[in-house]
Amino acid sequence: MSAALPPTDRPSLSALRVVVAVGALAVGGFAIGTTEFVTMGVLPDIARGVGVDIPSAGYVISVYALGVVVGAPVIAALSARLPRRALLVGLMGAFLLGNLLTAVAPGYGALLAARFLSGLPHGAYFGVASLVAASLVAPHLRGRAVSSVLLGLAAAMLTGVPAATWLGQQLGWRSAYWTVVALAAVTVAAVLAVVPSSPGRPDATVRGELGALRRPQVVLTLLVGVVGFGGMFALYSYIAPVVTDVAELSRGTVPWVLLVYGAGGFLGTALGGRLADVALFPSLVASLVVLGVLLALVALTSPWAPALFVGVFLVSVAASVLAVCLQMRLMETAGDAQMLGAALNHSALNLANALGAWLGGLVIAAGLGYRSPSVVGAGLAAAGLVPLAVSAVLRRRDRRAGAVVPAAGAAPAERVTVG
Repeated sequence: MSAALPPTDRPSLSALRVVVAVGALAVGGFAIGTTEFVTMGVLPDIARGVGVDIPSAGYVISVYALGVVVGAPVIAALSARLPRRALLVGLMGAFLLGNLLTAVAPGYGALLAARFLSGLPHGAYFGVASLVAASLVAPHLRGRAVSSVLLGLAAAMLTGVPAATWLGQQLGWRSAYWTVVALAAVTVAAVLAVVPSSPGRPDATVRGELGALRRPQVVLTLLVGVVGFGGMFALYSYIAPVVTDVAELSRGTVPWVLLVYGAGGFLGTALGGRLADVALFPSLVASLVVLGVLLALVALTSPWAPALFVGVFLVSVAASVLAVCLQMRLMETAGDAQMLGAALNHSALNLANALGAWLGGLVIAAGLGYRSPSVVGAGLAAAGLVPLAVSAVLRRRDRRAGAVVPAAGAAPAERVTVG
């Protein structure tokens, strides 16, 4: 994977400053990961609190995801010219407001609206943060830099989500979102303090940014994320009743299952960055195949508690590798619209969130039980291989064409341009 940035275009920073700056960006990922995934852990509490059943409460998950889907491309396209540090602060401020409204929502309708608003800055934040992180390091380390930002999300699943779930169970579900409000405030302070200033792209236009959506490889990669990654969310959205009703464990076990999931996500995110730097496309294929197999095994073995813990851990590892590889693949194929490409990954993953939660709710409502979402998940992962196979065919064809008749002055295929 090559890069177009010459060394003089990268900020001259010490290694320590780079680590601290990327760490500050990861704090935002921690806040976002906590709010996105804690909803699954306190879903029964939310349902009781606003007077709806669990499948209806699942739409709280879906509407947040739809906010990400809408917000990521719109914000990324409209804000490409803006200075990136200021943009990060603005996005995190909007995220803080959405979670504050969630914490004080008086009923189900207000809660749905607040979760939609909370999701709007999600993808754009990760898109901008990924580009800033990648711009601070050498080309061969960019996969690891981007995965380090995403490690904030993984760390949230390891510690923030279980802790906020426990807090929500003890003090009421609203306390989980007050915790997120505090994390967002810390992020704003950290970004202002340690992230170096970074200009936007003054020549960027909305039409030019959205032009990335005309690229077949971008569209195919987005489809892989929407369909294939939806398999993970079909399981994870209903993990609380899987623990209590299928494995017949106590309600207090749910945070421990989430902790195991978080540990797998942390390992998978770190591993995904390294695999993306070494062999991006093969790693993308392998992670999707493994995810589908593991979801099928969880459907078979989840009544046995030890198998559920192991299965959840391995599903998380495979899904996290897939998420990092999708992020890097979109940054490769989006051309100059890399901020949009990076943001669109989170649109795709959150559309996957909405799809998985919705389909999982449908099979549960149909009376097929809480193991059925894992079966749906395995099917979604298998379906994700279809656009990935088409992408592989086009990729091979383009490489052959480039090798036979290289265009004069053409850029290397699938390069990363961080600007």
